[in-house]
Amino acid sequence: MPQKFYQEFKLGILGGGQLGRMLIQSGMDWNINFTVLDPDPSAPCKSISEFKTGKLTDYQSVMEFGQSCDLITIEIENVNVTALKELAVQGKKVFPQPEIIELIQDKQKQKLFYKENRIPTADFILTENKQEVVAQKSFLPAVNKLGREGYDGRGVQILRTEKDLERAFDAPGLLEKLIDFEREISVIVARNEKGETKTFPAVEMVFHPEANLVEYLFSPASISKPVAEEAEFIAKKIISDLKMVGLLTVEMFVTKDQKVLVNEIAPRPHNSGHQTIEANITSQYQQHLRAILNLPLGDTSIIRPSAMVNILGEEGFSGLARYNGLEEVLNQSGVYIHLYGKKLTKPFRKMGHVTVVDNDIELLKKKANFVKQTLKVTT
Repeated sequence: MPQKFYQEFKLGILGGGQLGRMLIQSGMDWNINFTVLDPDPSAPCKSISEFKTGKLTDYQSVMEFGQSCDLITIEIENVNVTALKELAVQGKKVFPQPEIIELIQDKQKQKLFYKENRIPTADFILTENKQEVVAQKSFLPAVNKLGREGYDGRGVQILRTEKDLERAFDAPGLLEKLIDFEREISVIVARNEKGETKTFPAVEMVFHPEANLVEYLFSPASISKPVAEEAEFIAKKIISDLKMVGLLTVEMFVTKDQKVLVNEIAPRPHNSGHQTIEANITSQYQQHLRAILNLPLGDTSIIRPSAMVNILGEEGFSGLARYNGLEEVLNQSGVYIHLYGKKLTKPFRKMGHVTVVDNDIELLKKKANFVKQTLKVTT
């Protein structure tokens, strides 16, 4: 590895949220210098990196930021890909590649990619406005998704009956057949420039019924070996078909007849991989660094079964964050608390997460529920 990696190498991250923060925490072990661009002057990465304030979707801001970087990566997809393409032309390494970010930014293009590459996914219809959604009432029950800028549960509507059609999005998007699934799983896969690929074992996700974001997860997922193998095969196929360099999260449904269908993908570290910091030999963050730096990919084996609980802002509270129940939670064995450095809380905002490890699955679930009921973010 060249000496520059140790002394002068600068890795730029577009986005200064908690994913970037944990990536930096992992990269510190390798003496990597990080610079971060984020519109929020008090973003979680602010205090642990060279930090610049700017809009991620602004061409000039991204171009100027990229000039001082040896390599540029992302922790959020909503970035200016035109600028990233130009930086790549200028010789900057950009991983994941701008064309892949552009594809994943648009759920319509994402779905067409699955279809063209024979990747199993729910039946869908592309729509351009509310009128076109209403015209497809015979397709219900379905999920109406915005084509662009949906994130963390936003931009998704479940339309079960004709009465629900009044809530349809009046913008380009899609209607996706509502799947009667048994469970939702996630597989994280990495690929470096050499073409080496490696998956993390599938995890099982439980979503918040209102906020539509991951409330907690269990690793490994309680699925059969054939289902686990199919899920890993699909994840490897997607990242290989894309020829993507970096970390890709593949969220999937397991149907009641044990079929695996792809829901969505994200080209970055993901909420469904936080537990890998304590529970796997290599964390998702170190694996992302290994992939984009074209280093050998790490062993993803599970050390111990784990659960991850998202710490969300409580309903009815907005303002300076206050954490209740920290001592009670820390009194449990095998509990690791990660707070994201966000000063302000609001309902359902991701303020941190807790990983619980235990070889006894029932005890693991009991501890995870204790954390969920005890650790609250108020004001």
